[in-house]
Formats: sequence, C-alpha cells, structure tokens
Amino acid sequence: MGTVTAVSDEALADLIADLTERGLTVATAESLTGGGLVARLVDVPGASHVVRGGACTYAVDTKASVLGVSESQLAATGPVDEQVARQMARGVRELFRADIGVSTTGVAGPGPADGFPAGTVHIACVHPVGEEHRLLHLDGDRAAVRAGAIDAAIVLVRDVLDFAGAQVGD
Repeated sequence: MGTVTAVSDEALADLIADLTERGLTVATAESLTGGGLVARLVDVPGASHVVRGGACTYAVDTKASVLGVSESQLAATGPVDEQVARQMARGVRELFRADIGVSTTGVAGPGPADGFPAGTVHIACVHPVGEEHRLLHLDGDRAAVRAGAIDAAIVLVRDVLDFAGAQVGD
C-alpha cells in the first residue's frame, strides 16, 4: 500500500499556467473522487481558460450513459478496472471537446467493493498523442484515499505534459 505526495497549491497553479501557455484544455471523469478533482483544478485563478468541465459518474450505469464506457466491459469487470478508467478518460475528452481527459475510478472505502480492497484506484489520462494509466494502492481512510487519487491524477497530467510535452502542445 502507499500514499501519494500532496500536490501543493503552487504546483497546481504551475500546471494550470503550463496548460494555458500550451493552449491545452482538460476535462475530468470522476467516480470515487466525486467531483473533487475538477473542484481542485478550478481552485486556481485562471483555470477557466483550460478546464472544460467535469463529469461525476459515481453510479456504474452513468459511466456508460454519460461517458460511453462499454456496458459489456462494466458487466465483465465492474467499474474498478484499467479499461474502464481509460474509457472514462476517452469519453470525457470527447464529451467536453478537451485536449486532455483524466479519470478516476476505484474503491474509497472504508471497506472493500467489487472484490477490491479499499484504496484500489485506477487513474487514466488520454491526450493528443496517447494514453497513460496508473494503478494505485492507497493507504488511509476514505478521505485520504480520495485525496490521494486527486493528487495522483494531477501528477499524471503533469507527467504527461513533461514527458509527452514535445508532442502535446509544445
């Protein structure tokens, strides 16, 4: 199990500034984070230049009806799955016509769900030149797992900009 280093307000402001400078937009697809990721992004003044919106698809069926996640995928694996996270990110990118789609899905706790222990989280980021995914096993209570998932999603977007930067908006 593990923890994620908290993203500072300064680091978040730097991310929003970098997205703005590159002319890139972002949208969020959230399950266990319940809108916390998009809320964290829009805490930054000027975020309106880059944040297109967020879809909180907490219920399993809304992942399909709102984001276009495959119903057969959801039936086969449940919502706590890499492919579901990737499809959520693709779907929100298309829904909001954003350059970058980022998603969170998993088990916040306090107990297990869908056969996975609390702290199991999938995050995905779909961007103009590819897709990235991370599987997390976070420690802590429900609030800590949700906060860790939000920070990890922000770090994933940062990493995409850093590592794919020459192709993503540079």
